[in-house]
Amino acid sequence: MPGCICIPAFLCTFAFQYKQLSVKIKEVLSALERFAPLPLQESWDNAGLQVGLTETEVSGALLCLDVNEKIVDEAMRKGCNLIVSHHPLLFRGLKTISDLTDVQRTVIKAIENHICVISMHTNMDNALGGVNFKIAEKLGMTDTAFFASKTIDGIEAGSGVIGTLHEPMAADDFVIKVKKAFDVECAMCNELLHRPVQKVAVCGGAGDFLLDEAIKAGADAFITGEMHYHQYFGYEQRIQICVIGHYQSEQFTSEIFRDILNRDCPDIKTFIAETCTNPILYI
Repeated sequence: MPGCICIPAFLCTFAFQYKQLSVKIKEVLSALERFAPLPLQESWDNAGLQVGLTETEVSGALLCLDVNEKIVDEAMRKGCNLIVSHHPLLFRGLKTISDLTDVQRTVIKAIENHICVISMHTNMDNALGGVNFKIAEKLGMTDTAFFASKTIDGIEAGSGVIGTLHEPMAADDFVIKVKKAFDVECAMCNELLHRPVQKVAVCGGAGDFLLDEAIKAGADAFITGEMHYHQYFGYEQRIQICVIGHYQSEQFTSEIFRDILNRDCPDIKTFIAETCTNPILYI
């Protein structure tokens, strides 16, 4: 017919396939929750969808530990309309949405720029293959398993992981190994152990509540991100405490998000955030 434009068949096929490859926010949310089901989160937590519409198609996903205005800016620069974080943006309820706080400003910026936010927090801490297994992986630990494990809705879970180093190490060499693996400027430790370290317990973030459980599990050392001052007392020569900072201990969580999405939603572009959100300066 006159004026009719014929489109080659292969282009039609390509266009159809391209359309079929689009992924929605709800599919990403489903993939993340299959790995770390929401029932695994602690009662005080607020994991899951934070901001956005689940029917939105994903243009790209920025993966990070915390969400703030700079992270939203980075997502915009990289063409991402989805942010997946470990720490929830909305941890406590908001009574006002204005420009008074960083959280409120971040929510406004995300909504104004049509950016969705998903957070996988203590459900990812407690999941098999989650945050603490990643910490153990970075140290080259083997025979890793939960300690102080629990079953939630028929799912095996646990707040900490215990495993074995390839070979016993002197306590000072062990601390150096940890510092290198997590690129920390200093580690807060109790008195150095006089025996070799080989069995190690880990809990990312604020894990001091598991210190006694680590001893019961037979750990030579315990790594976590935060500990209260008074909890360092009384453990001399019982266990090597090594505290490396909250941000530092959980910094590799984005790699878990990346691996989940690359496997279950391979058509999404993923980026590990370059913005450092650690609010603590070491001067």
